[in-house]
Amino acid sequence: MPANRTFGNIVEVFRKLWFLDPRSDTLFINDIAVRIRAGLLLIIPLYMGFTLYEAIYGSHWIVTGNAIKDTFDTDFDGHTLYSVEAIRRTLDYSKQTMLLCFALFEMLSGMFAFTARFSPTVLISSFLAKGRAPVWKPLTPKRFAWSIGASFISVCLVFFNPEVFAGWVNWALAHEVLPTTQNYLPKWIPLVLVWVCVGFMWMETVLGFCVGCKVHSLLVKVGLMRDECEACNNLTWNAKA
Repeated sequence: MPANRTFGNIVEVFRKLWFLDPRSDTLFINDIAVRIRAGLLLIIPLYMGFTLYEAIYGSHWIVTGNAIKDTFDTDFDGHTLYSVEAIRRTLDYSKQTMLLCFALFEMLSGMFAFTARFSPTVLISSFLAKGRAPVWKPLTPKRFAWSIGASFISVCLVFFNPEVFAGWVNWALAHEVLPTTQNYLPKWIPLVLVWVCVGFMWMETVLGFCVGCKVHSLLVKVGLMRDECEACNNLTWNAKA
């Protein structure tokens, strides 16, 4: 009997994932699984934050020689000048780009019942949340929050691949609007966005506080968005059940 029950739980997770009913017109998701997923994905902005810090503030030179020689000369400020063998560091962001593409896929795939089935973190978090009582929340505010995360990721992708994005823009406009030989995006923008993302995901994981959902609720109240945040209106889940 326990084996049959376990198999039934596995089948149910594959069928529903973190949704109350994936076939419903209004989708609701298990907030416990959402918080677990945020914890799984938190490693990505943390890694990107340290990568950006190293890229922006780290040394751009690598000393290749075995000795640093004193030239017995000074500059105009009285600093002693030394002779070294060094090369200019070339940074390769292919791994970071692939990781950011995966994070962008995760942000977008969770927004819909069909695409969520292709998300590894949705599946893992749904399994991990199976043993706890679900907390159902409407999907619409989460979609808004994840769209904010997707925009942050897109900015970081542009920072790591400025020549690719510039090539697309220049091709689309048939004019050289963006330079292809230098990074035109200010360095502080992706660095700030990454650590803001870390803060948002930490609050989601540890505190259960969704900043994007609160912004969505505010926009609904002022009339800029039509979708109603049912969780903010104290929806009675006992009555729904």
